[in-house]
Amino acid sequence: MVKIRNIELGDFPLLLAPMEDVSDPPFRALCKQHGADVMYTEFISSEGLIRDAAKSVQKLDIFEYERPVGIQIFGNEIESMKRATEITAAAKPDIIDINYGCPVKKVAGRGAGAGILQDIPKMVRLTKEIVNSTSLPVTVKTRLGWDDDTKFIVDVAERLQDIGIEAISIHGRTRKQMYKGEADWSLIAEVKENPRMRIPVFGNGDVTSPEKALEYKNRFGVDGIMIGRASIGYPWVFNEIKHFFKTGTHLAPPTISDRVDAAMSHFEMSVKWKGDRLGIVEMRRHYTNYFKGIPHFKEHRLALVTLESPDEIRAKLEEIRTLFAGFEFSARNA
Repeated sequence: MVKIRNIELGDFPLLLAPMEDVSDPPFRALCKQHGADVMYTEFISSEGLIRDAAKSVQKLDIFEYERPVGIQIFGNEIESMKRATEITAAAKPDIIDINYGCPVKKVAGRGAGAGILQDIPKMVRLTKEIVNSTSLPVTVKTRLGWDDDTKFIVDVAERLQDIGIEAISIHGRTRKQMYKGEADWSLIAEVKENPRMRIPVFGNGDVTSPEKALEYKNRFGVDGIMIGRASIGYPWVFNEIKHFFKTGTHLAPPTISDRVDAAMSHFEMSVKWKGDRLGIVEMRRHYTNYFKGIPHFKEHRLALVTLESPDEIRAKLEEIRTLFAGFEFSARNA
């Protein structure tokens, strides 16, 4: 049984990666429904929380059905991060996660996210202050290093464990790689194999199919897998992986009706949580993924990303259900 402190996660948990503009409550609800074991929020700016910025504060919204859930924060100022930790703890998550992995320039360029990988002593100091400022378990998500010359993750993970973090998720790329090239899980395995490591080690990067999940589980010995991009528009990936682990066979791919149901549910929750205008706009990035693989879909996708009224969108989704009822999907990435 894998545990983060006293939180039981199962024998080999599948974690939903924190993804900006993706892993909000509506999306997390779908992933939970389809087998994700641990949820993480979108990352939240420590400075935004301190300023009481509406967008940052709204990201603190968590719901009982999604537990265990971690709220992820980022920043590079120790006092700001300590204050943000206090604000985050008041939202009553199960876990507080620190983002040391975001590679985008507006974050990393300011020394936050993966930017702190250029200053490991500060990373350790900052983490220690956060651990000491909350009674909640603190976890970290990070990368192998800043670039190919600074892949110090084996030492970094041990140092972070020794000052009190209770799990670590490692994306198998450097910051310089961004999301390009192949994720290197061999270094993640080295972290796990370090005899001094006692905390769970979760791997992240390039897990796009049940076969790959099983291969990485067996080959690299991690305690669980964190899944990000493979779940976008495809929350079924979690149960598909679990089914493959148990049986060695594939679940039937979701039908057009399953996909419409998921998109509709996602849409309804999005509008309820964000209001009509923002809910409609922020759903637009998801439709392409829900209906990927359907031929001659361009005009329907265009309609979904331009329609302005909730009722028009509902009608369009029902039209898609009817028009493509006979279309059969192949197993995804099988």
